[in-house]
Amino acid sequence: MIRKLLPLLLFLCAAAFAASGRVYELRTYTAPEGKLDALIARFRDHTVSIFKKHGIESVGYWVPQDGERSKNTLIYIVAHPSREAATKNWAEFAADPEWKKVAAESEANGKIVSKVESVFMNPTDFSQLK
Repeated sequence: MIRKLLPLLLFLCAAAFAASGRVYELRTYTAPEGKLDALIARFRDHTVSIFKKHGIESVGYWVPQDGERSKNTLIYIVAHPSREAATKNWAEFAADPEWKKVAAESEANGKIVSKVESVFMNPTDFSQLK
């Protein structure tokens, strides 16, 4: 009986860990033509520090080297203690008065983000990031 239940218990433990464990979020921002520099400046000068204030841990920021996406794309990865924490962190970030002011000021001459893509990820057992 125990041998039959052991795989189920292991699966449930793994599922519980995955549901509540550290998660990474891959985000890809597409900027309108000519606005990538403004988007990068906003991240460098404001967004990253506001992320930190709300528990959004920056892992890294990149721009593609080649092709059309090199002209309009910012890709970054952030980490959260859990998926639930991510939801809370983003809600607090969006409501932050400093963020609202920065967003409004940086878009005074038009939107600097035309598309946002987000993918939540769990590290593999062989990943150097856990």
